[in-house]
Amino acid sequence: MLGLLVRLLPFWVREPLLIVVGSVFGVRIMYLAVRDHDKVAAGIGTVFLVFTAIRVAGVVRAVRARRNRGSAPASVQVQVPVPAGAVPHPGPAVQVNAAPERAVAEKAVAEKGVPARAVPETAPQQAAPEKEPNWWLQALAAVAVFAAIGAALWLVPDRLTSADSTPKAAACASGETEAPPKAYRENPRAVTGDELCEALNRPDLAQLLGTPGEIADTASGSNGTAPLTAEKVALPEAKVTFDTYSVNLSATYNHLTTAQYVKLMKFGDEQDVRTLTVLGRPAVLSSDHTMKIEISLGGGVTGGTGGPVEQGPLARTLTVALDREDRGGHYDITVWSESGALPDDSRLSAIAEKVIPAIPERPARQDAGN
Repeated sequence: MLGLLVRLLPFWVREPLLIVVGSVFGVRIMYLAVRDHDKVAAGIGTVFLVFTAIRVAGVVRAVRARRNRGSAPASVQVQVPVPAGAVPHPGPAVQVNAAPERAVAEKAVAEKGVPARAVPETAPQQAAPEKEPNWWLQALAAVAVFAAIGAALWLVPDRLTSADSTPKAAACASGETEAPPKAYRENPRAVTGDELCEALNRPDLAQLLGTPGEIADTASGSNGTAPLTAEKVALPEAKVTFDTYSVNLSATYNHLTTAQYVKLMKFGDEQDVRTLTVLGRPAVLSSDHTMKIEISLGGGVTGGTGGPVEQGPLARTLTVALDREDRGGHYDITVWSESGALPDDSRLSAIAEKVIPAIPERPARQDAGN
């Protein structure tokens, strides 16, 4: 379809167009070929340049032919016999038809033997040619228009490349292939790790952490169970990582209240414990070190080996009750970084106020019957 439209254009528009397009693409492809050392691209660029050179030669031949037609003679002189002693008319003689005069002259020669003399014969008048369009203006207009298009085509690949190279935020998985453990079916309040991931992986999460402009590197969710519970307590988790911080969100569906949890902290290694209220629910802030496990994947007879468990960087956790009544269970929002730096506690509260309302709330069996 495009080729048909190009063929329908006037010669002095079509040829400059093809020359501009061919030269722009040829030079651009040759530039990329030299930069990337690509022989195939160099061959394609050469084809474009040869095609352009052929078109330029055709335009040059057409210009020369047009100039030669403009310098051709406008009249033709012929020899006709006239009687001796005839006096030519002093003014310009214009004849519409020279055939009768030629016949009279030939008859006089035949009767009196008068020698023939050369007289100019004026060509018949022709209609004035129609005014042709200015092909120079057409050519210049075509070159200007398609030079702009060529410049755009020159710049678009670089912009598309830069746009494609822009990293995109990680998305949560579409869902685990395996069904959640039995604990999730027995507890109607339990959500899945994918649901926690969708709630945590917010577009403004980096801004809430105090690192605006960062993009999530990974986002995932899992359906696990709490340790030492014989897989009877659902413990879904979600994790989103950035260049600066990593954020973990979990939900524990047990009967332990927040007040009881604070008492247990006194016997643990949690540091900087501070109670507060978030979303009208009892909450507590605490700090603890993460665990660092090194796994070697080197080959060998026995396969990979794992190194000792080491103490990782300090993490800050905000624990919030599942409901205002604090009837048991809680959400944990934990933040840490490889450098050991931690955000302000107010940022954890801001994250909780945005993330927790986005988690689906399902009534327990005793609530569903009311």
